[in-house]
Amino acid sequence: MLVGKRALVTGASRGIGAAIARRLSAEGAEVIVNYTSSAAAASTLVKEIGQQGGVATSIQADVSVPADITRLFDEVSARFGHLDILVNNAGIAQPALLDQVTPESIDQQFALNVKGLLLATQAAVRLFPESGGVVVNLSSGGAKSPIPYMPVYSATKGAVDVLTRALAVELGPRNIRVVGISPGLTITDGTSEVTSNQAMHDYYISRSPLGRLGLPDDIARVVAFAVSDQSAWITGETIQVSGGLVG
Repeated sequence: MLVGKRALVTGASRGIGAAIARRLSAEGAEVIVNYTSSAAAASTLVKEIGQQGGVATSIQADVSVPADITRLFDEVSARFGHLDILVNNAGIAQPALLDQVTPESIDQQFALNVKGLLLATQAAVRLFPESGGVVVNLSSGGAKSPIPYMPVYSATKGAVDVLTRALAVELGPRNIRVVGISPGLTITDGTSEVTSNQAMHDYYISRSPLGRLGLPDDIARVVAFAVSDQSAWITGETIQVSGGLVG
């Protein structure tokens, strides 16, 4: 249980982020829902959590913009004083063949998926209590088995896995755990081009030992485990949550 804990989930207005926010709240945590542009969706999620007996609030910030990260955590500090959990969920993927990759797309994906994650973690741990805290980084199966047409995105998630390990080593003496969660193909708005294509859907189903694609709740349950005391001996690891799907 996470009663008495406060968690910030980036990119939490929909998809996996929203499922994580709901799950952490169900486990007793107070949740801060970060969003970039989907104010209505974030507001709806906050109301839903409240109706279920939880406590949640939303704060707008673009985690790819360093000034927004500073503003986000300044507001968290002013309003709440401290954090116990950070879930670095916000991310962006821009499919492109090598000939289509542009400097702008490289910068955009690394700015959010890597730089934003690192700067958000830097800001968050300053708000963690002396007793420690937990950082969860959302990775991807693409970090180990690069996704066709997504070389830049796959590279950012490889960097996330390295950061998870490096930050765990640095922050361990402060009793701060850093855990990676690597979803397989999961049905969300962001994967609709793949999951709604019957041929591709059937292909990935055929590659899954469990015979289905992932759901946001599948990922959220593992995140809730990762931030709980039940995983107190886990840090620096990236947990694969893919139903056995490889490639």
